[in-house]
Amino acid sequence: MPLTKWRKSSRSGSGAQSDCVQVANLAGNIGVRDSKDPEGAKVALPAAMFRALLDAVKRGEHDLP
Repeated sequence: MPLTKWRKSSRSGSGAQSDCVQVANLAGNIGVRDSKDPEGAKVALPAAMFRALLDAVKRGEHDLP
């Protein structure tokens, strides 16, 4: 089985301050994980649902108060 290639935004930087969300193409779904815990929990979303989540994030719907 091929290794899954996880990637992060190029805006995340590098080094100790580069913790972020990573994404991967997982057999028709989009995988999401925390870069601080790559062996931890992962979420797989259908592409359309992932796109809707990104749109909501861009609109600020998930911003912390």
